[in-house]
Amino acid sequence: MIIIENTLISDDIYLEMFVCDVPVCKGGCCIEGEAGAPLEEKETIILQEIFPVVRPFMIDEGIETVDDVGFWTTDRQGEYVTPLVGGNQCAYVFYDGHGIAMCAIEKAHEQGLTDFQKPVSCHLYPVRITSYPSYDALNYHRWPICNCARKKGKQAGVSIYRFVKDALIRKYGQDWYSQLDEYVRYVGEGGS
Repeated sequence: MIIIENTLISDDIYLEMFVCDVPVCKGGCCIEGEAGAPLEEKETIILQEIFPVVRPFMIDEGIETVDDVGFWTTDRQGEYVTPLVGGNQCAYVFYDGHGIAMCAIEKAHEQGLTDFQKPVSCHLYPVRITSYPSYDALNYHRWPICNCARKKGKQAGVSIYRFVKDALIRKYGQDWYSQLDEYVRYVGEGGS
């Protein structure tokens, strides 16, 4: 484990290799799982505010789900999450011409319609954060649907913390990331 400021970081974050291979997995992390994407409390408000610009990119079932249950819901632990269509895919999903699940929120961001890129938990994946009163624990979430990402990461020689660099900076800031990067360079990452 690495301790930086108020975070406890699993060694897997810099030892394991990972690069999403969306053409292979078809965006499986957006359509499989037991609950929607974890949301920070402030993101629940943002989703409500930006819904008018995200809605045109969503599929009908996603819009109906949001209309029925709201912009967000809670999981079994009472944590905020995105709603799911029929207990499966995220309500904010749409499919491109190749059948790949894509994020309607991110599409609206790419079109310049919102400054909000997507929930930070999605941006950070496969890193999952568990928040405690005095610190955050960052762990690697291993999921069989991401076997192709592990393979691609090994081929490219890209560790998880480098793959999610922008998301980690978004969440914790450049200084925090620089401290992590300095530590990893000092100890050596990924067996190199």
